[in-house]
Amino acid sequence: MGSSPTPGTRTIVSASRRTDLPRFYLPWLVAALRRGEAAVLLPYGGTRSVSLRPEDVHTLVLWSKDFSRLLSDRTALRLLRRYDQLLFHFTVTGLGGTALEPGVPPPTRALGQLPALVELAQRPERVVLRFDPVVHWREGGTLQSNLPWAEAVFRAARRAAVRDVRASFATLYGKILRRGVAWHDPPSEEKKRIAQDLRDLARVHGVELGACSDLALEGAGIRRSGCIDGRRLRELHPEGELASVRRDRGQRESCLCTESADIGSYAMACPGGCLYCYARPVSRPPQPTPQGGRRPPRGSIGGPRPSARARTGSGLGGARGRGRPRGGGGGEPS
Repeated sequence: MGSSPTPGTRTIVSASRRTDLPRFYLPWLVAALRRGEAAVLLPYGGTRSVSLRPEDVHTLVLWSKDFSRLLSDRTALRLLRRYDQLLFHFTVTGLGGTALEPGVPPPTRALGQLPALVELAQRPERVVLRFDPVVHWREGGTLQSNLPWAEAVFRAARRAAVRDVRASFATLYGKILRRGVAWHDPPSEEKKRIAQDLRDLARVHGVELGACSDLALEGAGIRRSGCIDGRRLRELHPEGELASVRRDRGQRESCLCTESADIGSYAMACPGGCLYCYARPVSRPPQPTPQGGRRPPRGSIGGPRPSARARTGSGLGGARGRGRPRGGGGGEPS
């Protein structure tokens, strides 16, 4: 559930790591914001009440792979503007509209939301663009990946003056391995080489690449940082108000996030249908859109020239990222 806030500080509210509230549960979120309270289901029964009254909230953190519904909802926008600070975690992996992410918009369309998010957040520093996770799989004997989309994501961040970009490698839990995809988990040395290429590409485009709870990226010199960081949120707060800096005990051991109250629930299945998702699976995910199977944009690989390993699919320039594996579906927390 996340940690309780430190006494004397206002709560950082996360909406949500567990499901895509802005895309699939916007009416629920709007109703909770209007009430000023969210009733959150606890994993082992019962509920927990989280205050959403603006005077009780330090920062409202919103996570999604598609903010288009929120950005076009006048009621949602009016309610959000009551809060002192909004922070957006926006995930674009390049696989939207493919069989790996059938319920997610295509990446070019998704990235077009960045300017409006920056305007709503009032500062580009309050928008985090996530190229997360990096995934690999085999298809017809060929190694595939979403890595060729990295440059398009970094370039879009630069154009919107968003400097904070996060990445991690997919964690292939048992239930993910049973979804009918021939996943490939790169060995540690290969991950290190990929991470170094991502680091160099980010530098070319002037963005700061952070490692999201991923020691493999940190080993390549990419700074590991919390996605919810009370110190950083204090710096960005319009009044410089203190926030809790205690570690969130509800996250993984390698996670550096500080405490927050998450108002989502794993019971809220996500129709995004992402096959690498670690949250609640969706038994009948949406079918891939006609745009599924697209190739990355021409000239999408900048920075370091593709090496031999890149041309075979393990670096930034090789895999096509077609995203059409066979198999079932899964839900997707942002």
